[in-house]
Amino acid sequence: MLNLPNILTIVRILVIPVFVLVFYLPVSWGHPAAAAIFALACFTDWLDGYLARSLKQATKFGAFLDPVADKLMVSIALVMIVAEAQFRFVSTTPKMFALPTFTITIPAAIIVSRELVVSALREWMAEIGKRTSVVVSGLGKVKTAVQMMALTVLIFCDPTTNVSIIVIGYILLYFAVILTIWSMVIYLKAAWPEFDIN
Repeated sequence: MLNLPNILTIVRILVIPVFVLVFYLPVSWGHPAAAAIFALACFTDWLDGYLARSLKQATKFGAFLDPVADKLMVSIALVMIVAEAQFRFVSTTPKMFALPTFTITIPAAIIVSRELVVSALREWMAEIGKRTSVVVSGLGKVKTAVQMMALTVLIFCDPTTNVSIIVIGYILLYFAVILTIWSMVIYLKAAWPEFDIN
């Protein structure tokens, strides 16, 4: 059970408290360091899947734990970014102004809601023996990659960050939201024939 891919997944979960602590350190390098930790954790997400396939070490435990680790990382990062939003500033001129909180709260709510819906859908499909109908698709992998990039950029940002970097983070996040909704619709469409609503 505790093969290398699973160990990497467990480490990804254990590093979450470190990531949170570093993010809130009252030092100038706190956010960049937290972003680096988050990016490294995202890399291990790809690495453990690659190793599980190439080494033929895929396990039921890993299949359960890997998405749990991903959702914990994403959800906690989103909570931190939303909480930070009221203190996030753009400084293109000597005059400072805060970005509206809703610009980050709404996409965060959509992403978390989607994860809940798709997780529940996969669990239900597994119960009726149709789990393969809602396996992770290519679009889902692209969505995850864009989402992780967006979160890495936004975690990096602090009140001194250049506006262009913040804008890139927001653009990536909203692109991830579009992919999030699109992939959810595809999963729901695949499961729709199994819904006994007639």
